[in-house]
Amino acid sequence: MPVLHIEHEINGLETWRDAFTKFAPAREAAGVTQTDVYQPAEDPNYIVIHLHFENVDAASKFRDFLIERIWSSQDSAPALVGVPVARVLTEVEL
Repeated sequence: MPVLHIEHEINGLETWRDAFTKFAPAREAAGVTQTDVYQPAEDPNYIVIHLHFENVDAASKFRDFLIERIWSSQDSAPALVGVPVARVLTEVEL
């Protein structure tokens, strides 16, 4: 199952959480099947997100949506600091 891995600096967890929650319908419409959110134990101003999808195409399209529509607007991404890292990951069979 592909995962859209996102990580970036934030200027505050509550601001970020409000913005993230606002886009829950967009994640659902894009086919996100599971959402995992983490923070490094030593850095409360950094966030790591894993969005799970059924296929790579859906994950890639949502990554493009984030880059073009969300992260490009301070109004849509008020907690974003800098440029996010966003990669579509596929599982490696061992």
